[in-house]
Amino acid sequence: MKKTDHRFYEFLTENDEPRACSTIPDEDCSHVPENFTLNVANGSLTKLAEKIISPDLTLAWIFNYLGASSALIGALVPIKDLGSLLPQLAISGKIRSKPIRKWFWVYAGLIQAICLGLSGVFILQFNTPALPYILAFLLLVFSMASGMGSVAFKDVTGKTVPKGERGQMLSYRSTFGGALALIAGGILTFFIKDQEDPHLYSGMFFLAASLWLGASWLFAKIKELPGSTQGGRTPLKEFLGGMKLLKEDKNFQKFLMTRALLMAIPLLQPFYVLLAKDLEDLPHSFLGYLIIISAIAQVIGSPLWGKFADKNPKFLMRISSFIALFGLFYALSFTLTNPLFSSVYAFIPVFFINGIAYAGARLSRKTYLVDYAPEADRPTYVSLANTSIGLFTILAGSFGLVSKVFGLGGQLMFFGILLIACIILSFKLEETG
Repeated sequence: MKKTDHRFYEFLTENDEPRACSTIPDEDCSHVPENFTLNVANGSLTKLAEKIISPDLTLAWIFNYLGASSALIGALVPIKDLGSLLPQLAISGKIRSKPIRKWFWVYAGLIQAICLGLSGVFILQFNTPALPYILAFLLLVFSMASGMGSVAFKDVTGKTVPKGERGQMLSYRSTFGGALALIAGGILTFFIKDQEDPHLYSGMFFLAASLWLGASWLFAKIKELPGSTQGGRTPLKEFLGGMKLLKEDKNFQKFLMTRALLMAIPLLQPFYVLLAKDLEDLPHSFLGYLIIISAIAQVIGSPLWGKFADKNPKFLMRISSFIALFGLFYALSFTLTNPLFSSVYAFIPVFFINGIAYAGARLSRKTYLVDYAPEADRPTYVSLANTSIGLFTILAGSFGLVSKVFGLGGQLMFFGILLIACIILSFKLEETG
């Protein structure tokens, strides 16, 4: 198995000298190929699970089937974001106090599997108006576990994968997960697109739960040597320490603002859906097409951006914003041109372009943060960054008011301003190495 890990690692990274690493302890270098392979396999399963049960697509579809209100359906993404981001500052101090941090991710993965499994059981066994609210509560618990896993993942990555290979590792996780999601999208589109059956939807939850169980098992096998436990703090001390860090580190402040502005890319997606619906009535199978399109963008974009992220993550932030702007201007043209150019099929490239941009944005911000944050304080940097974005998400929930006043065209132009500001601010970020 170890030889297979080495060959897989060498094939993906084009590196036949895995011991030549300088940004992690020497004793960890011999485990790099195995850890790299386990990380890619783990991420492939979680990325597929996220496509099968995603708040912005499939979960909203299921909630609609269950008769949930539009207000509750609209709250799914904020529940997911807030649940995963806001609690992280309180968790990071606890994570730092342990010499081995991978178990935090493993426990988080198991909790997420349980939440998904319970959701599947409830859909099968309970037919009550309260069911959507029960599932929303389980989504909140799922998301809080995801937040704990996020902090642990970035810290374990910094300890076990050398700088220069982290972006590639993240990209391959997305690539292989996206390839598997193509199959899932194809099944939804061509085989079960017209079925409205609780057994189908509970099966989707059970499948996602099994993928999280498999991912937890793989992550538990990562070879992580004990790290420094200095600085383990209570949540209150962690919060105060985070505030001090935020006040003193000016570059980190700029990064948080840049990362917040990058949120314009995923926030554009639902407004593209609205614009597509304005063009013509969407067929019932369009959900499957959206999964396929986003998966193709993930498969193409992730490996394309992986080495970019390792070499210059702040440059990739800029490139991703430029690509998103190009897609935005293309979408904007549909609000200005004559009806001959208003086919929904001509509009489909918008989703692909935005998916490519989002793949680059995610890799750039993750790689920049892991590379920039000092090892001893990495959990605090990660959790503070995520908590800040959680607060920004609350503000972002009001951005939809722009479309009510100025229409979809005005909404797109608003996000275009945010992307231009992101590009300008990225020039002021420090290099990571």
